[in-house]
Amino acid sequence: MIEVKGLCKRFGANLAVDELSFTVQRGEILGFLGPNGAGKTTTIRILTGFFPPNEGTALVGGRDVLEDIMAVRAMIGYLPESVPLYSEMRVGEYLHFVGRAKGLSSKQAKQEAGRVIEAVGLGPRTGQLIGQLSKGYRQRVGLAQALVSDPPVLILDEPTIGLDPGQIVEIRSLVRSFAGHKTVMLSSHILPEVEATCDRVVIINHGRLAAEVDLRTEAQSGAGLRLVARGPAEELGRLVAAVPGVGSVEPLQPPPGEADAVGFIIQAGEDQAVRGRLAKAVVEAGCELLELAPAATHLEDLFLRVIGSEAAADKEAA
Repeated sequence: MIEVKGLCKRFGANLAVDELSFTVQRGEILGFLGPNGAGKTTTIRILTGFFPPNEGTALVGGRDVLEDIMAVRAMIGYLPESVPLYSEMRVGEYLHFVGRAKGLSSKQAKQEAGRVIEAVGLGPRTGQLIGQLSKGYRQRVGLAQALVSDPPVLILDEPTIGLDPGQIVEIRSLVRSFAGHKTVMLSSHILPEVEATCDRVVIINHGRLAAEVDLRTEAQSGAGLRLVARGPAEELGRLVAAVPGVGSVEPLQPPPGEADAVGFIIQAGEDQAVRGRLAKAVVEAGCELLELAPAATHLEDLFLRVIGSEAAADKEAA
């Protein structure tokens, strides 16, 4: 449904997007991740027709964003990170206005406003001025306007920012309900939310593709074990890899406040006894075992490893 090929975007001497390629399948919920300044918002703005690319192509529903931008915009519901709302309008009339701007008749726009108000839980605020709403409710209005006219593609930039925990759960459930019949591209810095909501993630850094991960496959294979210890990094790495039952061993960013610690993500298959062997090996080697537990924050660890390895490669090249 979305296809990006060799996309480049320059702002003067700054290359914000650099030969970026990825796809989003019809009905898929894709997490679009990267550190600040990675090129996520620039890519989203190209897809939604705010800027043209310098090179490469971007297709939405088979339509080129340069050649057929009006058809592309008709297919997309877009929630930007900073939602441009009309503070002097009431919620219901604003959403009616959005429907009319999208080409609906007045009757259809009224029906759509009622539908999206119900979908995002804005019923009690329908007659309230947008300027009087809390940040969380303004965010809901922004999501509601993206849903007006029931577009087949949703591009959501930080959709849960400013929401309280209960609202986050509601919006997450709403986004998950789109799986299979809407294509969703979701950009967020809240990695547990992405892991709970998305089928797959694309990670970019410095405008380039850094990694693609199918979260459904990862969930089936298990996140492995997280081991953190204090001791010589190379020696610990060799020690852990030599423990019977250990498959792969990948380095892990040490936890905050433990800069002198060494961490690993360990895949050990179905061997339940490997945890005891790992603990014994680390302690008998004279190292201090700080943590040995299931790797519950797999996406966070993966993100840090990908971005960390990219930074190391850039430093090496420099």
